[in-house]
Amino acid sequence: MPKRFIIVVILTSFLAIVFPVFAQTQDKPVYIVQTGDTLSSIAIRFNITVSELMNENGISDPNLLSAEQELVIPGLQGVSGVLLTELVQYGDTFRSLSRRAQISEPVLRKLNRIVSPTELYVGVSLIVFQQSTERRLTARVTPSKGESLLELAVKSNTNPWTLANVNKLNGTWDAIPNDVLFVPGNDTEGTITGLPSVFEDVSVGPLPFKQGGTTVIRVIVPQGVTLGGQLIDHELRFFSENDTTQVALQGVHGLIEPGPYPLLLEATLPDGSKYSYEQMVLVVSGGYPDDPVLYVDPGTIDPAVTEPEDQLILSTVQEATSEKLWVGKYSTPASLYAETTYFTSRFGNRRQYFGIESDLTYEGFHTGLDFGGGTGLPITAPAAGKIVLTAPDLVVHGNATIIDHGWGVYSGFWHQSEIQVQVGDMVSAGQVIGLVGTTGRSTGAHMHWELWVNGVQVDPLDWLREIYP
Repeated sequence: MPKRFIIVVILTSFLAIVFPVFAQTQDKPVYIVQTGDTLSSIAIRFNITVSELMNENGISDPNLLSAEQELVIPGLQGVSGVLLTELVQYGDTFRSLSRRAQISEPVLRKLNRIVSPTELYVGVSLIVFQQSTERRLTARVTPSKGESLLELAVKSNTNPWTLANVNKLNGTWDAIPNDVLFVPGNDTEGTITGLPSVFEDVSVGPLPFKQGGTTVIRVIVPQGVTLGGQLIDHELRFFSENDTTQVALQGVHGLIEPGPYPLLLEATLPDGSKYSYEQMVLVVSGGYPDDPVLYVDPGTIDPAVTEPEDQLILSTVQEATSEKLWVGKYSTPASLYAETTYFTSRFGNRRQYFGIESDLTYEGFHTGLDFGGGTGLPITAPAAGKIVLTAPDLVVHGNATIIDHGWGVYSGFWHQSEIQVQVGDMVSAGQVIGLVGTTGRSTGAHMHWELWVNGVQVDPLDWLREIYP
């Protein structure tokens, strides 16, 4: 055998041993294992079996999986590239995703086994792939009525044939008004989606939405544009963060059924012209447990008593002050008496109340966060704000105080033994506003902190962990 042939055989064998993943995965769809992944979770994500995944990749021990490992995903004939998992953002459509990633809509559907475009909800985990020879497009333009692709290309510093090609148009004549087109060679920061271009950038999160969560909707628009909209059944209120960025905060009800719901954005330009965009967003369960059944004085669950009190609270938190009064993360209202905050009941827990020696019952959820503590301990404001309600001796809420933090955000404190502020007072974070007690419908001394965001109670614990907005 010639020496040159022997050398080639040895070199080929060496490369197959040293680079088995490359030899195995070229021209096939590859998923890069992330920290926390298991073969089972990966199989579920791609709608295949663990056995199929193991057989395709020659895996004998499913426990020997490591981060950054490359796995070939079977059952995706005709697809190649690195598979990525990302959450669908507000404004994403099959058309914009396929144009941005430069993959066809049929392939995008095949990757995600989606039958109908209506299944593309904001917050859903979607599989896309990044071809090594292609760069995802980010900059976008929208043809106005009567504007040709040539005019659009000149403004975008490109040519009409390139625009037609990357956006999969039939020709340079094929552009239609308000269609979202992507432009090559102009990278921009941020998440760019299929929204009309008047919405220069939109961020919606955290995703997916959850029961009892706080949604932050941040929109960048040209100066002079007025924003509005609706999430589920609540009108959105936008406030100026700076000259071009407007922010809306909205709570998601703790009892809403998980599933898709509409999020509508509307923009009104100075000349009166209007643009709107609506897309379904996914709301997931908060995973709230059931509390033990509570037996209480029947008078505290009588609708004749509870409904007027609820209306008093609701009417107080409906206004949205245009000034944002808080700065940074909220602090625990138990800051002066507990080095380590402990909770006796979390927000969202499902509850049943039974009236003692009566047939009255009430089912709902825990609308706040309960802190442990004895009568007389100091309650501090979790953030700066204005006192807008002090109501002593309420049957259900006991001695109650409400703070307006601005932008439609309110804190409520119930069951106090003593109220130490008055309506109209401006309070700072950490200032004492009252004392812990057990007034109203209460089974023992504790501090109940309730947080409202645009008319909906949300989990205060989120505000202790994150900065909003």
